[in-house]
Amino acid sequence: MGPSASPGADELRLPSAHVHAIARDPGSGNVVVAAHDGLYVYDGATPKRVGPVIDLMGFTVAGPGHYYASGHPGTATDLPQPVGLIESRDGGNTWTVLSRGGASDFHALTTAGSTVVGFDGVLRSTADGRTWRDGNLDAQPRTLAGSRDGATVLATTPEGLTHSTDAGLSWRWSEQAPLLLMVAFGDGTTVAGLTPDGQVHTSTDAGQTWRATELLAPDAQALHASGEGEQLEILVANDRTILASTGGQPFQSMR
Repeated sequence: MGPSASPGADELRLPSAHVHAIARDPGSGNVVVAAHDGLYVYDGATPKRVGPVIDLMGFTVAGPGHYYASGHPGTATDLPQPVGLIESRDGGNTWTVLSRGGASDFHALTTAGSTVVGFDGVLRSTADGRTWRDGNLDAQPRTLAGSRDGATVLATTPEGLTHSTDAGLSWRWSEQAPLLLMVAFGDGTTVAGLTPDGQVHTSTDAGQTWRATELLAPDAQALHASGEGEQLEILVANDRTILASTGGQPFQSMR
């Protein structure tokens, strides 16, 4: 297994020690980081905070400049505590409370097609951002990942990987999967996953079967994937920087 990259003086540095999610905006191509003190965008090597200070516990990208999030408001905002499900359509500059303000803090959040799926102690899903349905998930997910066509939602739990084919309403255990700490859909049916010790596994059938790779990213805080095959990009945030691998090549610190 390849070693993780060692931090260097010129590498991309994290804006916060508490990173809750990373993603690449499909419109701008910029890396975005959801952190304890707000949303940061990398246009080059320097992170720039956009929008208000919000402890973004849950965060997911729905499209170019279109984000959903949850968490706790900063003191300078007039958002409820907790914020419930909030939405931004301008790249995180402004946020609107859609629903469950003062009631829900979604620590795990994803989109599956046009459906938003989140966990705030109960697995919930919504097609319009306002009306919610409870899902039958009898475990606490660390991460949720939805396919872009909405056909599959994956949840990593201490008991193993579980999957849903109806936007989070019902769940089945994935008996063939390794124990995964976090997962992320790349494109179509391609999924990347990380075990607790940081080994990367990949799936090309939406998480039904998995293949261990030689990539290793220990101490991961967040995971993102995009593309498929030789174009599969995997981003991992550890406690100091963001590591990147494309097409199975060894991780390198982003710069």
